[in-house]
Amino acid sequence: MDQLATAKLLPDTFQGATDDIAVQISLLWSQIKAPLIVPLLKIAVLICLTMSVMLFIERVYMSIVIVLVKLFGRKPDKRYKWEPIKDDVELGNSAYPMVLVQIPMFNEREVYQLSIGAACGLSWPSDRIIIQVLDDSTDPTVKDLVERECQRWASKGINIKYEIRDNRKGYKAGALKEGMKRGYVKNCDFVVIFDADFQPESDFLCHTVPFLVHNPELALVQTRWKFVNADECLMTRLQEMSLDYHFTVEQEVGSSTYAFFGFNGTAGVWRIAALNEAGGWKDRTTVEDMDLAVRASLKGWKFLYLGSVQVKNELPSTFKAYRYQQHRWSCGPANLFRKMVKEIIRNNKVSLWKKVHVIYSFFFVRKIIAHILTFVFYCVILPATIVVPEVQVPKWGAVYIPAIITILNAVGTPRSLHLLVFWILFENVMSLHRTKATFIGLLEGVRVNEWIVTEKLGDALKVKSTTKAPKKLRFRIGDRIHLLELGVGAFLFMCGCYDIMFGKNLYFLYLFVQAIAFFIMGFGYVGTFVPHS
Repeated sequence: MDQLATAKLLPDTFQGATDDIAVQISLLWSQIKAPLIVPLLKIAVLICLTMSVMLFIERVYMSIVIVLVKLFGRKPDKRYKWEPIKDDVELGNSAYPMVLVQIPMFNEREVYQLSIGAACGLSWPSDRIIIQVLDDSTDPTVKDLVERECQRWASKGINIKYEIRDNRKGYKAGALKEGMKRGYVKNCDFVVIFDADFQPESDFLCHTVPFLVHNPELALVQTRWKFVNADECLMTRLQEMSLDYHFTVEQEVGSSTYAFFGFNGTAGVWRIAALNEAGGWKDRTTVEDMDLAVRASLKGWKFLYLGSVQVKNELPSTFKAYRYQQHRWSCGPANLFRKMVKEIIRNNKVSLWKKVHVIYSFFFVRKIIAHILTFVFYCVILPATIVVPEVQVPKWGAVYIPAIITILNAVGTPRSLHLLVFWILFENVMSLHRTKATFIGLLEGVRVNEWIVTEKLGDALKVKSTTKAPKKLRFRIGDRIHLLELGVGAFLFMCGCYDIMFGKNLYFLYLFVQAIAFFIMGFGYVGTFVPHS
């Protein structure tokens, strides 16, 4: 009888304990809310609104420049001299400058044939071009395949060199630096870099090299990327929207205003003299391409973006690969900014306007503020104001400015405007990874020099698109659950529930959808299994 009575009392006791905890939490919240939470949240809102205005001005400025460029037709061949290189009977092939083509590789089983074949197919006198395959592969089978492919093209009369080294020091930058030390490179005037998944058209050199030949102040001609697998799945479509803005707006503005834009690491032609004057390749960050571009710009060299020339390449088609790529692209610039900001300020060879553009516009606003603002403001501060209604965010900061910025980012890919809502959700989720990587770069954290080569599929894309077998989703705790994403998703879900019960903003629908996006990405599935017909 005593045991039965005790059993009946247990649920009541448990309920009482739960009620006590809830009361204690509610009491604690009421005590710290007014003196601590509200003032801190107001300060955070003010900081975020300031950053929003900075980003808004930057986006509007670039949009105005692009409109003016289109209206007045400031094409590259009108700003710089361009004439095709003509055959000379007396000079023969020596009328053509000597060009080095570098293809850095690392275990590129799926794409090595595509990239080597495209480079060997470039229209240029065979005795005035050298193809240099820099193979850092650790897989002996892949290494053997790449070497045999080089030998196959060499047997056809192509001047191709297969170069390896006994370590991977400096990763891509180290390979490129080692390749420039070869004796035959001394005879070259220009160097072209193609990553392993890039496939240039045969007339690539005919369109780009003449700009460098006829304009001695130019150090770099950067071309545009064309994505061969943009229609593979939802995630690749969303990536295309972000990268199209980078090429059609950011790169074009930097080139048209003679200010600065970063080298994209591939599909570009460098003047070797400028590369050497800038100090060559350095492996101090994971963005060796941007590092070189900044140093060359500080020496007074100019860059040209050639959007009319497009080079086919591949977007990451899995969330895991994309996440690693975005870590490198966000961490590297932040770390480079930390290392070079003093050097840029002290430089005497460039104008004050160029210094301001590089430090404020290129690095601070685009590479740091853009990432931090997207996550902190839209995924943390705005939802928190629902739980703390004493803090109000003005409508222009919560609605108007974000809407205009989003539209300006999306107009570069008009065919994907109907995916705008998905793009917003996707970018908000990715902003968590980018923000984390940005702080790792600024503070030089443990993963600051992490370099994981982006997985490429190449010909496997064709097989994948024709195969209709259902994909088996593998669940591995270590790879799939990202606690930060799940935590943010839970926070947004809680704010949505709170808004339903006590709020007046009707913001809960967006919060629920965004929470679901964080939950799905937390398990690492979204985008990799959503095909686009």
